[in-house]
Amino acid sequence: MIEPTPPTMHWGAEALWQQLVPLLPGLSVEVVHSARSTNTTLLERARAAPDTSPGGLDAIVRPSVESGAFGRRAVDLQPCLLVAEHQSAGRGRQGRAWHSVPGGSLTFSLALPLVMADCSGLSLAIGVALAEALDDAPAGAPRIGLKWPNDLWLLGEPNATRKLGGILIETVGAGAQRLAVIGIGLNVQRFEPADVNTGFAPLHELDPQATAPAVLARVALPLVRALKQFEREGFAPFAERFAARDVLIGRSVTTTLTEVPQGTARGISASGALLVQTDTGMVSVASGEVSVRLAQPAPI
Repeated sequence: MIEPTPPTMHWGAEALWQQLVPLLPGLSVEVVHSARSTNTTLLERARAAPDTSPGGLDAIVRPSVESGAFGRRAVDLQPCLLVAEHQSAGRGRQGRAWHSVPGGSLTFSLALPLVMADCSGLSLAIGVALAEALDDAPAGAPRIGLKWPNDLWLLGEPNATRKLGGILIETVGAGAQRLAVIGIGLNVQRFEPADVNTGFAPLHELDPQATAPAVLARVALPLVRALKQFEREGFAPFAERFAARDVLIGRSVTTTLTEVPQGTARGISASGALLVQTDTGMVSVASGEVSVRLAQPAPI
């Protein structure tokens, strides 16, 4: 459930809506001060929706968009961008907690129907879109790297493991369609997270002026454009761009798969699977089946 307290920062919800609605007709944008989990909230709304055409679920547009919502709906089968300044029970991949603090983090979820034959590599494509929006660096080495399958790292020290953000994708059947709920968490300013074993890095190190609303304004449109491109073309347009930021390639890794206890990461396949060189040969590991832990650097 969303706590009914209004946001405390200016998010420009109407400007976001105006920017995104041409690509996502029927979009609603909502900002709240606190929620248990933006992903959980949107999944619950989708499950509560009746088994009817989403065209019958009209948005209720409030006059003051900064009161908390622009086009809020109690049940939702149409696209929805939900931002929470704080999550009391934020979730990461495989049930891990995601720590955030108001002002220090950007936590939001985007729910939208995606029609595609194959969603392999979706989290990687989203990572590419976020990394490029925050770190264009066309002329030099990237400052933001991507750790398969869903993490963003701030780069610098050769063997550093400093997590900048994460991606959580969940889907739910809703009526006659299937909704994807894409959760994004980014560290914006420095705070002291609990139980972090992969290091911590804030965007503030790249941009001392970074704020959560400004970061959202920077990444929202590239994210939506990437999702629409992925829906049309799949992972292929993102493969080379992911490879340019791949932080695992050439490193020793361990996995939770019995058949792939350890090996050396050799990049990704055309479908976005992690390629691991083991003593018995090359193994392709699909997203969702493995938790990768960075071990010692290894020659490529």
